[in-house]
Amino acid sequence: MYLTMNRFKVVKSEVEAFETLWKSRDSHLKSVPGFRSFALMKGPEREDHVLYASHTLWEDEASFTNWTRSEAFRAAHGGAKSSAHMYLEPPELEIFEAVQVLTA
Repeated sequence: MYLTMNRFKVVKSEVEAFETLWKSRDSHLKSVPGFRSFALMKGPEREDHVLYASHTLWEDEASFTNWTRSEAFRAAHGGAKSSAHMYLEPPELEIFEAVQVLTA
């Protein structure tokens, strides 16, 4: 199991536009081999931003790497530069590999 997470510090005045953008975009993830799940999480509100995190769960590192090199990745991220004004700083990518997994 392989988890990729992006943290976004969204300018308060852009929160609604940010959520609409994510809810309406075609991520192309469902067709990608090794994709398991995706969640966009809303975190705490600070004085100048609201924290969000996107979590994408992959079967393994190779599945994620293949995604980043694919046409689907380029299609999903094509408008990223046009939304840069929504953030206090660029998104921060964090990657985690499972050490232990428990399920219900």
